[in-house]
Amino acid sequence: MHVSHAFHSAHMDSALEEFARVAAQVTAHAPRVPVISNVTGRIASAEELADPAYWVSQLRGTVRFAAGVAQARELGGTVFVELGPDAVLATLVPDEAVAIPLQRTGQTHAFHLGLATAHCHGLPVTWPTASTTLADLPTYAFQHERFWLHAASGAGDVVSLGQAPAGHGLLGAAVALAEDGMTVFTGRISLSTHPWLADHAVGGSVLVPGTAFVELALHAGDYVGCGLLEDLTIEAPLVLGERSSVMVQVSVGEADEGGRRGVRVFARSGEGAWTRHATGALSPALPVPETAEAVWPPSGAVPVELAGLYERLAERGYLYGPLFRGLSSVWRDGEEWFAEVVLPEGAEVSGYGIHPALLDAALHTLAAASGGAVDEVRLPFNFAGVGLYATGATAVRVRLAPVDES
Repeated sequence: MHVSHAFHSAHMDSALEEFARVAAQVTAHAPRVPVISNVTGRIASAEELADPAYWVSQLRGTVRFAAGVAQARELGGTVFVELGPDAVLATLVPDEAVAIPLQRTGQTHAFHLGLATAHCHGLPVTWPTASTTLADLPTYAFQHERFWLHAASGAGDVVSLGQAPAGHGLLGAAVALAEDGMTVFTGRISLSTHPWLADHAVGGSVLVPGTAFVELALHAGDYVGCGLLEDLTIEAPLVLGERSSVMVQVSVGEADEGGRRGVRVFARSGEGAWTRHATGALSPALPVPETAEAVWPPSGAVPVELAGLYERLAERGYLYGPLFRGLSSVWRDGEEWFAEVVLPEGAEVSGYGIHPALLDAALHTLAAASGGAVDEVRLPFNFAGVGLYATGATAVRVRLAPVDES
């Protein structure tokens, strides 16, 4: 409360006699709850509280607030609630205890905030039951459940914007341009929307794998009726920052007389300049797939030991996470290598023709052929004659054979 005199000082002496006469007219009863006195710093007796002289001493005596708080803590008190018009006393409570003011000058929400704070520290609070839902708190600091929307990588309502859903895990929308016969696909990727990309780190940086560019080109080609990726050259790596997102564009050009189309992949971060990361050619002439091996692994193929392969690759800078460690078995038969690649259980492959991690791990057969003893970091930068005949695979078989470069 606000007074015109300084409490507990000599300025109160002139009011003591009158205050004593008023206090004597008040009928006092024994308290229902213990009262710790700031006059004595201990629990006050019913006789003390009924004596007018005790209340007179409140005006003039020394305030033993610290002693009173210490007494309360000795009795098991851990939470202190201030009922005054502001947070004057709450600031004097030791840091190891909890002090909750229920009123703050100029803050209409202070009472509700105080109740919420009390509830979080274990005090029983009776909350309104109408239109109220209580969420269970985690049992320890590292167990949590999200109650907010995740950033979405989907297309959303792109139709209302004059576009079409791209139907791909890395792309959100597609639009056929009115001129030039070009089709453009757009999307946005980041480690928050596509956390699996963090499993592909090379030389200390997270790189979008080259197989992702292949997958983007294949999807764009299939969309316009060109199922064969004749050629794709990766011109620049695409690095993902921990907190940044990257805009991606895939453009497919107008078909020539033979139906072939050019394809290019661009990306940029924020409002920066666009970088062309890959360029290639698409064709509608999808060849007949090769017949699968009748016997697997082929008769006479010798198993290859894979223990420690990914650890040796990590020493060379290939920091593959679980999703990209899919190479499970390898065999050798003369100059040919055979392998099996399997994605971890629960890997999400919907939205992809062939998941980039699965195709990337298939290329690790090359690392197995060298025993993981690579002298320098090498990444695939050119793909040719790539066709996709089935989608949704979580496991593949690989046949690797040398090509006559002449």
